[in-house]
Amino acid sequence: MDTLTGMRTFAAIAAHGSFTEGAKRLGISTKLASKYVRQLEERLGAQLFHRTTRSVNLTETGRAYYTRCLPLLDQFDELEGLVQARQSELAGPIRITAPTGFGSKQLVHALKPFQAIHPKVSIELHLSDHHVSVIDEGFDLAVRFGDLKDSSLVAKKLMDMRIVCCASPDYLDLHGTPTTPDALAIHNCLLRTTTVHVENWDFRIDGTVQSIPVSGNFKANSPRAVAHMAADGLGIGRTPLYTAEPFIESGRLRLLFKEYEARTIGLYAVYPPSRHLTARIRAVIDHLVVYFSAKRDA
Repeated sequence: MDTLTGMRTFAAIAAHGSFTEGAKRLGISTKLASKYVRQLEERLGAQLFHRTTRSVNLTETGRAYYTRCLPLLDQFDELEGLVQARQSELAGPIRITAPTGFGSKQLVHALKPFQAIHPKVSIELHLSDHHVSVIDEGFDLAVRFGDLKDSSLVAKKLMDMRIVCCASPDYLDLHGTPTTPDALAIHNCLLRTTTVHVENWDFRIDGTVQSIPVSGNFKANSPRAVAHMAADGLGIGRTPLYTAEPFIESGRLRLLFKEYEARTIGLYAVYPPSRHLTARIRAVIDHLVVYFSAKRDA
């Protein structure tokens, strides 16, 4: 085992708090990962992990080594990336995390042409509707909606996504089509619990943003669930455009209050500032900026 392999193995295990998971990320066996860490500890003359049958935790020395280890690994990756860039061929892994609904379709479509151009780049896409720590879980990049809450990260804006109101033709035939936001008071509204003010929807009326109270018999923490319920005729939903778009195109949903729309939500590529971006990671970020800018201007 060379020192670099030991450092990579140690960093993967430290990031996931598990020999099994760390080994899986590296594509090696748990037994081999344990061997590499043991050899690294022997080389350093220090214990890096506290091991029990239930958990793996860094020692104080291990934490200090991990903090200094990551920049060195990043710099090595950057060095490799510079060589690859000079050869005009990108290669190597990129780990990306993104929301489930957006990542499973729109982001996959965005990444397809990138991988067609750079077949030696391998992308691991982790989809989750829960907040994922980019640094702690070893991701190179996150694609996220909304304002950046973690000041330790850098965000590159990709596009603004409209927040739209929509309902199915069947619902509108049965209950009538509201022409102004005030009419929502007598309609069943489908609510997203992930918004700050769940039972208030903002609209631009007479040049100012006004908050309209709404209510309904369905709530969900997923915008995709709201779009599905609206398409099935349960009520009026308010959701990011990307979740409603497939239903709008098929005729199962109609847009409402387009002239009153008051909100957009930013889509960002997010990455650690201390990380020396390799050529392949810079390239995928640049690709996503161009791809989603074209979508915005279309």
